[in-house]
Formats: sequence, structure tokens, C-alpha cells
Amino acid sequence: MDRKAAVAAYRQRKPERGIYAVRCEAAALVWVGRAPDLATIGNRIFFSLRHGGSPHPGLQAAWNEHGAESLAFEVLEVLDGEEIGLGWQRELKRRHADWIVRLGAAAI
Repeated sequence: MDRKAAVAAYRQRKPERGIYAVRCEAAALVWVGRAPDLATIGNRIFFSLRHGGSPHPGLQAAWNEHGAESLAFEVLEVLDGEEIGLGWQRELKRRHADWIVRLGAAAI
């Protein structure tokens, strides 16, 4: 029963949409991305890096050169879905571009 309750709770949760950054302290580099579900994107990024299959060559190079301990995942902004409404994708894209400029980062 515990497993069924956990699965039901997962399906009913509301995903947090937002902007995140991956920072490499050793190389002083930052990558900024946007995600419809911040709870899952960090695992996805680090999984692809561990297996050498990241679609972001600069990020993969930083991982290969400096290792996992030099990279940190950080949530920069969470969008309020109720406040934004149906235009959340457009707003997420706009804020993503803003954070790239603000941090001088590369886009993910």
C-alpha cells in the first residue's frame, strides 16, 4: 500500500517550473537552463554527464576535466504557475534569456 500511495502522491504533485544554473567553481563557468519540472532536471543533467552523453559540449568538457565535485546545481527562480497562467512557456523562455544575460552564462 505504501508504494501505491507514493505513486499517487507523485502523480498529484504540481511540478515547479523555473530557471536553474549549473556552476563549475574550478573553471568559473555557469550554464543556465529552464525546466518545466525543477525536481527532475538536476538528476537528468548529472546522469547524462556521468555517462558522457550530455548534449552540451562545454558542460561535458568541464565535467570531464574537473570532475563531479566541481559542478553544483542551483535553482535560480521558481515560476508561480497560478500567477502566470497558460503563458508559462513564453514567460519561462523570457526569464531564461534574462538570467543568461544577467550571469553572463551559456544556455542549456
